[in-house]
Amino acid sequence: MQQHTFNTALPVAIGSDHAGFEYKEEVISYLEAKGFTVKDYGTHSKDSVDYPDYAHPVATAVEREQAAFGILICGSANGVAITANKHQGIRAAICWGEELARLARSHNNANVLCIPARFVDVAVANQMVDIFAETPFEGGRHQNRVSKMACL
Repeated sequence: MQQHTFNTALPVAIGSDHAGFEYKEEVISYLEAKGFTVKDYGTHSKDSVDYPDYAHPVATAVEREQAAFGILICGSANGVAITANKHQGIRAAICWGEELARLARSHNNANVLCIPARFVDVAVANQMVDIFAETPFEGGRHQNRVSKMACL
């Protein structure tokens, strides 16, 4: 059975590339102000970097249950989502609005939120983080579908 809510006693794993760096810093501040512990996997500047170098450690932390959930931020969110979804235990969802974040959690049991910094306002990003963190997975008919996602 899949976990329906996140274990918020664990830190939130977060990472970004250079295009998502400023949003990552904003989201970290937002999470910490709300009482979350955050593990920042980088990048730590706006210098050009390769997003897989940051997406893999975040995905690994979530997959190993060392993090409550993950947040990845890059320009389009495509690269980080594709990278994170290479991990067997990861369900990374690109979200650019509140309803997408809600559905990613409630229907797909997503455990990594991927934010496209070039396409959403930071206030929307923070709202999506709230919704993603607070929305439980519904289970039921969705559990069967989620169980079929993994390649064995």
